[in-house]
Amino acid sequence: MASKKTSRIPKFKSLKEIADFWDTHSLADYDDETHIVEMTFAPTARRTYVGIESELLADLKRIARERRVSLQTLVNVWLQQRVDQLLTESPK
Repeated sequence: MASKKTSRIPKFKSLKEIADFWDTHSLADYDDETHIVEMTFAPTARRTYVGIESELLADLKRIARERRVSLQTLVNVWLQQRVDQLLTESPK
């Protein structure tokens, strides 16, 4: 039975850990652990990111976890509900 090769690239817990690692390491040193991937990008699938205060974000994450939905789903549903409400209230 073939043994599974262990990666020299560590597992990361955050984007900051990833950035810190690659800021101090060269991908060329890990070439033997890379592989070709095929990717396509849909120009219409762009996303906009909005900064959220850290305390509010912590509360949102807690609520999402309690409701067993993703943070993204919770935020999108709540924003859509509020936008719909404002659109129906405002005169045309």
